[in-house]
Amino acid sequence: MNLPNKLTLLRIALIPVCLLLWALHQPVLAAVVFALAAATDFLDGYIARKNNLVTVFGKFADPVADKILVLTAMIFLCADGRLPAWAVCIVAARELMVDGLRLVAVGKGSVIAAGWLGKIKTNLQFACILCGMLLAQGHWITLALSCLMAAMTVWSGANYFLGARNIFKNDK
Repeated sequence: MNLPNKLTLLRIALIPVCLLLWALHQPVLAAVVFALAAATDFLDGYIARKNNLVTVFGKFADPVADKILVLTAMIFLCADGRLPAWAVCIVAARELMVDGLRLVAVGKGSVIAAGWLGKIKTNLQFACILCGMLLAQGHWITLALSCLMAAMTVWSGANYFLGARNIFKNDK
C-alpha cells in the first residue's frame, strides 16, 4: 500500500478519535485532530499526483473518506446546535446525488472526475466544521460560512449534473 492510500486510511482512523475528543468536551483537541485529518485530504492527492502513485483504491477511498469525515463531524455539530440542520441536509443530499450520478456514469462507461468547485466546496466544509468546533454556539461566522458552504455545495453539485447531462441522453 502506497503513502497516499495510507494517508487516506489515516483520515478514516482519525474520525473516531475526533469524535471521542468532542464527546469528552475537548473541542480544541477535537479541532486539531479534525484539521490533521482534513490536511491528509490535500496531502494524499498531492503526493499521489506528484509521484504518479494514483491507484484505483485511492480514487475510490479518498472521496469516501472525505464524505465520512465531513458528514460525521457535521452530524455531531448539528446535534450540539453548532451547525444548522438545513446546511447538513444540503451537504448530505448533494453527496448522495453526485455519488448516484457517478454510479450511473460508470455504468455507461464514463468517469466523472472531481472538479475544482468540488474541491472548493470540500475546503469550505472543513472551514465551517472547524468554526463550529472552535467558536461559540450560534456564532455569526459559523452561520455565514454555513450559508456560503451550502451555496457552494449546491453550485458544485449542479455543475456535476450539467457537465454530465449527456449521460442521460437516449436513456430509456
